[in-house]
Amino acid sequence: MIRIYNTLSKRKEEFIPLEEGKVRMYVCGPTVYNLIHIGNARPMIFFDTVRRYFEYRGYEVNFVSNFTDVDDKIIKKAIEEGVPAEEISQRYIAECKKDMEGMNIRPATTHPLAMQEIDGMLDMISTLVEKGYAYEVNGTVYYRTRRFADYGKLSHKNLDELQGGNRALLVSGEDEKEDPLDFVLWKPKKEGEPYWTSPWSDGRPGWHIECSVMSKKYLGEQIDIHGGGEDLIFPHHENEIAQSEACSGKEFARYWMHNAFLNIDNHKMSKSLGNFFTVREISEKYDLQVLRFFMLSAHYRSPLNFSADLMESSKNALERILTAADNLRFIAEHAVRGTLNEEESAKLEEAGKFVAQFETAMDDDFNTADAIAAVFDLVKYANTNTSESSGSLFASSLLAELQRLCDILGIITERKEELLDEEIENLIAERTAARKAKNFARADEIRAQLLEKGIILEDTREGVKWKRA
Repeated sequence: MIRIYNTLSKRKEEFIPLEEGKVRMYVCGPTVYNLIHIGNARPMIFFDTVRRYFEYRGYEVNFVSNFTDVDDKIIKKAIEEGVPAEEISQRYIAECKKDMEGMNIRPATTHPLAMQEIDGMLDMISTLVEKGYAYEVNGTVYYRTRRFADYGKLSHKNLDELQGGNRALLVSGEDEKEDPLDFVLWKPKKEGEPYWTSPWSDGRPGWHIECSVMSKKYLGEQIDIHGGGEDLIFPHHENEIAQSEACSGKEFARYWMHNAFLNIDNHKMSKSLGNFFTVREISEKYDLQVLRFFMLSAHYRSPLNFSADLMESSKNALERILTAADNLRFIAEHAVRGTLNEEESAKLEEAGKFVAQFETAMDDDFNTADAIAAVFDLVKYANTNTSESSGSLFASSLLAELQRLCDILGIITERKEELLDEEIENLIAERTAARKAKNFARADEIRAQLLEKGIILEDTREGVKWKRA
C-alpha cells in the first residue's frame, strides 16, 4: 500500500487511483527562457522517481509535464535578442531536454506546450464567464475568487487573511477588478508581444489557466496526482483548483504533492547573491548522476541544502554503488561455477529483505532517503557475501537486484566507458578544425560528446585545455 502526504489534507493518505491500475499525474514544468537551474531539477528528478516507482508497482502511468513557452520573461529575452518569442522557447526546451537526459529523467508521456493549447484556454475561459466565475474589463478577463467557495483549501489560507496581510501576493490591476483578490485569465497584448485573437481582446492567457487546460486535455477532468515545488501552492495551484473545479463541478486532483526548497550553502538561491547554478554548470564539474543521487538523498518534503561538500560526499557514495556493481559483474563473468549451491540459495533469499526494506521506504510517501539506505545495505551485503569462489548465478542475481532498485531511483550502475588521452586529443583537434570552418554545430556536438564521457574542455588563450571530471 502506497501512502502519500497530501498537501490538501495535511496528512498521509492511502493512494487509491481513480481508475484501478492507472495513475494520472500532472507536474508543472519550467518556464523556458534560460537554461534550467538546480532548483528546477529537484521536482524533475523526484517526480520522475515517483513515476518509476508506480511503474515498478505495476501501474500504468500517464505522466504529463508541460513547458511554459509564453511568459513575460520569455518575451523580455526575445525583445532583447530581437527574435520571436517562439525561437527563445524552442531553444531552451531543446537545452532543457539535454539536461533532463543527463539527469536520466525519462520524457513524460506528454510534454504539452502552452502556445499550442490556446483554443482550449479560450474554451475554458468562455465557460467560466458563462457560469459567472469570470468577468471582462477593458479586454482583460478576471476570475471571481470569492465566487469559488473552496478558495484557499490547498494553501489553507482564508480570503480575509489574504486581503488583509498579503497584498504583495495579489495580481496587479486592482483598480479594474471587482475584488483585489481576483486574478487574470486573459490579458490584452502589449506592443511587440505575441498575441492571439479572443472574444475579449487580442492578447494572451494568464499563467494559471494554462495548466488547468493542459491537464484536462491530456489527463481528463479529474486526475490522481498533481505535483510541483512548494512555491507553486499559492497562488498557482490554488488558482488551478478554482478554475478547474468551477468549470467541471468535480474534484480536480485527489492528491497534491509538493517538494521543499533547495538552498545553496544554507541560503536561498538567487542571482544577486551569486549562488545561482544551472544544471549545465554542475555538469561541468560532476556527472549529473551525482546531482540526481544528491537530490534523492533527502526526503522530498525536507528542505535540501546544496554545497560542494555534500556533492563530494554524494559522488563518493555513488562510487561505492558503482564499485559494488563492477565487482558483481566481474565475478559473474569470470566465475568457474555457474550453478547456485545451497548456501548461496539461502543468502539470496536473505537478500530479499533489502528489497522489502526499499519498498517499505518508498511506500511511505516516497522516502528516497531510506530507500537509498536500503540500497547501501544491499551493497554491504553483496560485498561481504561474494568472493572469487562465488558462483556466477549468485553474483548475477545480486547484481540484478541492485540494478532493479537503482533503476527505480534512476541511478545507472554501468560506468561510462573512459576515452583514452589520444582519443580526446583527436576529438579536440577535430573540434578546433570545425570551429575554424565555422561549423559550430559540429564543434558543439564534440564538446557535448566529451562532456558525456566526463571530459571538461576549457578554451584559453594558450589553446584548449581538458580535464576529467
